[in-house]
Amino acid sequence: MKIITVNLNGIRAAAKKGFFTWLTQENPDIVCIQETKAQQHQLTDPIFHPAGYHCYYHDAEKKGYSGVALYSRQKPKSVIRGIGWSDIDCEGRYLEARFSNINIVSLYMHSGSSGEHRQALKFSFMDRFLPYLQQLEEGTQEYIICGDWNIAHKKIDIKNWRSNQNHSGFLPEERAWMDELLSSAKFVDAFRVVNQESEQYTWWSNRGHAWANNTGWRLDYQIITPNLKDKVRTARIYKDQRFSDHAPLLIEYEHQI
Repeated sequence: MKIITVNLNGIRAAAKKGFFTWLTQENPDIVCIQETKAQQHQLTDPIFHPAGYHCYYHDAEKKGYSGVALYSRQKPKSVIRGIGWSDIDCEGRYLEARFSNINIVSLYMHSGSSGEHRQALKFSFMDRFLPYLQQLEEGTQEYIICGDWNIAHKKIDIKNWRSNQNHSGFLPEERAWMDELLSSAKFVDAFRVVNQESEQYTWWSNRGHAWANNTGWRLDYQIITPNLKDKVRTARIYKDQRFSDHAPLLIEYEHQI
């Protein structure tokens, strides 16, 4: 089972950069997209509904903002748009596809970089989301939560960690939250199961020469329930083409939907 997650920073812009051609070549089973920055009525072109996939979108109410999508070769038993919290769901940040033996989520966590108000909203979501995830882990279904979590977990996950300790995405509180998620909440960072190397980034600022110098952050994850840890086979970050300021994360599992 191959799963791709990617923040496209505008699905229409990414389409013009060849994203859907590349997607056909990769032939994944599941695709999780964040920051579609579009409403469904703007995505009538067949390119946004690739052949062979069941395609689902959860838009933000604000046009040109946020939004998530999920494509699946197998039709889910059900699809859940939103997490049930109005302040989160109006921004189109959570989309879940439920299958018989596993559930897949496309998640776009807030960025707090635009100001204190947005950081406060991010913390508010995190405070509610951790108990929510703990309940999922205690259930009978396996979960893979794919997306842009907007947190670089450890020093190995960011190029300039010293100068970013007071910046959103690498704040001590955010990193401690990830510690909690991956310890007492028992979830697993699937990428690190098979790849412990440094300089494995999925996002680069558009400022300066961040991409050229690989001055990046690892913000995109596939977070899995513990029973799936032994099912992770390969993990890679695709950087041969640039579809957005994020790179696609591809992980293969010895597991069938």
